[in-house]
Amino acid sequence: MESVKSINKSAPSSGHTTEQKPVYDFFKRIFDIICSSAALIILSPVFLILTVAIKTTDKGPVFFTHRRVGKDGKPLNIYKFRSMVTNAEDLIKQFTPEQKAEYERNFKLEDDPRVTKVGKFMRRTSLDELPQLFNILKGDISIVGPRPVMEIETEIYGNYRDMLLSVKPGLTGFWAANGRSCTTYTRRRAMEICYIKNRSVCFDLKIILKTITSVFKGEGAV
Repeated sequence: MESVKSINKSAPSSGHTTEQKPVYDFFKRIFDIICSSAALIILSPVFLILTVAIKTTDKGPVFFTHRRVGKDGKPLNIYKFRSMVTNAEDLIKQFTPEQKAEYERNFKLEDDPRVTKVGKFMRRTSLDELPQLFNILKGDISIVGPRPVMEIETEIYGNYRDMLLSVKPGLTGFWAANGRSCTTYTRRRAMEICYIKNRSVCFDLKIILKTITSVFKGEGAV
């Protein structure tokens, strides 16, 4: 198993390829369908509660879509519960120089002034990402995989870009379950590539268990 440290230290070179695992991919898709369907049914009361909370505390739509890049570079819309004010994009112009620098560096802010009160709770508990269960059911993403990125973010992966886009993004992943916002983007890249190179059923199960533990502890969520 190639470690994060070795990937982090090595300079990306051309010719990176991803091992094809058709049997693994087949059973992973079956697992995704079963788990996302069951989760949508079981968590339907939570969806209702969050819908009411968002509508009663902040005017605007309940859901928000993020444009991301999927497998093979296919554009896709990632669903989330809206955690920001409705004019969030306009407020970027009001960021301080420090906030602009952090946003350009990490594509997010640790203490984002655009996030609503309900949104802060949802982000801390990762409940804002529950609508991505629909993405999983559709086949856009998987339960486990690299986190979906914007097109501009793929440039950071350099010659690892094709490897990143060779697999489906995931609701959670190696990076997401191990620190998320507490890590640098360079380390995030290394962790995502490490997952792709070493992905397996056992690795996926470990990530799922780690994710559940991290969510309950509130580790790394923004």
